[in-house]
Amino acid sequence: MIVDSHQHVMLPTSMQIQKMDDAGVDKAVLFTTTPHIEKAKTATLDAIGAEMQVLYQLLAGGYSPEARSAKMKGTILELNQAIQDAPERFYGFGPVPLGLADNDTAEWVKEHIIGNSFKGIGEFTPGSETQITQLESVFKALANYPGLLIWVHTFNPVTLNGIQILMELCRKYPTVPVIFGHMGGSNWMDVIAFAKEQANAYLDLSAAFTPLSVKTALTEVPERCLFGSDAPFGEPKLCRQLIEFVSPSTSATEMALGGNIERLLQI
Repeated sequence: MIVDSHQHVMLPTSMQIQKMDDAGVDKAVLFTTTPHIEKAKTATLDAIGAEMQVLYQLLAGGYSPEARSAKMKGTILELNQAIQDAPERFYGFGPVPLGLADNDTAEWVKEHIIGNSFKGIGEFTPGSETQITQLESVFKALANYPGLLIWVHTFNPVTLNGIQILMELCRKYPTVPVIFGHMGGSNWMDVIAFAKEQANAYLDLSAAFTPLSVKTALTEVPERCLFGSDAPFGEPKLCRQLIEFVSPSTSATEMALGGNIERLLQI
């Protein structure tokens, strides 16, 4: 089974399924969507930029905690609708607001993650090292739910210092599986080296900084690599072809394209 472990909700759902079919993808793990860039009528800077404004405001702290939580609840409803439209094709990861007290974070996870039967938490895109530190409340909550994963964006704007804070959280909470989204971007060598020594660290191969980073990850830690496209920002077909092209072996390809995420999600 081919499983794309990182897509965002696209509208209409039929378009998302068509892209999966074109790529030979059986199932996808869906994350909520803040900017629907697939709605942009053209791939111009102005059209894409207009759709991205909501995300930019969110990362810049332009929303109050109450407004941020309300927006998240709306995206959760959208995610659930997509899953209901094709339950045989999709699994879900749900968002959790940062900056809540430990008890409030635990309540949110119980109500909005466990309550919706999501398989994990994320995507987190920390805009500062302070926000990465705030992830500890989420790690504490996940320690009570074995098997739930956390997915953290580790490309720009996350710095190497921020990645190192996340690494320390991995060490402190070894029972929590952590997916390093986009494999650290330009810091991919540091992230691969960390995954070699830390059993709960996993590597998302979407938005790869270079094909060499994907090839190295598949060579060094094939059992920790996860095929993802980050659709609509990436193309499932191209991302799958990259893995198949640079993979050092058939077994590494099979693990990355589905075997590893099937084991993690117990699907």
